[in-house]
Amino acid sequence: MGTEPIDFCHEIETYLCRKNDGHLIRVTGPSFELVSSWAVQGIPLKVAYAGIDRYFERYYRKGPRRRPVKIDFCEADVLDVFDEWRRAVGVTSPENRGPALSAPADEKPRGPSLPAHLERVLLKLTSARASGKLSDRFDALIDRASGELETARASAGGVRGEARQALLARLTALDDELIREARTALGDQELALLSREADDELALFRERMTSDAFARARDNAVSRLVRERFGLPTVTLI
Repeated sequence: MGTEPIDFCHEIETYLCRKNDGHLIRVTGPSFELVSSWAVQGIPLKVAYAGIDRYFERYYRKGPRRRPVKIDFCEADVLDVFDEWRRAVGVTSPENRGPALSAPADEKPRGPSLPAHLERVLLKLTSARASGKLSDRFDALIDRASGELETARASAGGVRGEARQALLARLTALDDELIREARTALGDQELALLSREADDELALFRERMTSDAFARARDNAVSRLVRERFGLPTVTLI
């Protein structure tokens, strides 16, 4: 798939058509300019799709749909998911100046509370196990991680100072352990495919990054795709 805005817009139009049950909403005029700006910013197609999905999920929760969804309605969700992707991978927008590392602290939106984060992680771990995507080799690790997370959730609301920092460090360690296990579970061929997908996602950012920064971002991007492949949660509180 080309990275030119017109190719990007065509792919978005096709995806939006599927989400609208086959009803074609053209990405033209102002909508074309909007979606083209996503391509210029370096928003990966799968990230844009996830933003569109997020809007549709909220739309469906409101009850039966009355009209097809225009791409313009999805803009806020697409940008939110892109921001989450940037922070997870560790890059800034190619339109921003400065090193292409993680976004400055004052640009990061306030994240979820620790108890709410732990609850979501536990729910997603349970869902990942029930999905059938995880082999039996994950069982012991998930049982142990779930036990630790349940204990942490019981006290997370009152954790402060060094105790909170220790808990956050433990969450990062659990996250690393889950990803290592997931990477090991993948065959070399599938892992190579995910690595190429990570390269495609980062293509627009690469020229502005040092080799070390790109290596970190690429590793983070592969981990994100591995996480997506198995439906695993991000245990680390980002």
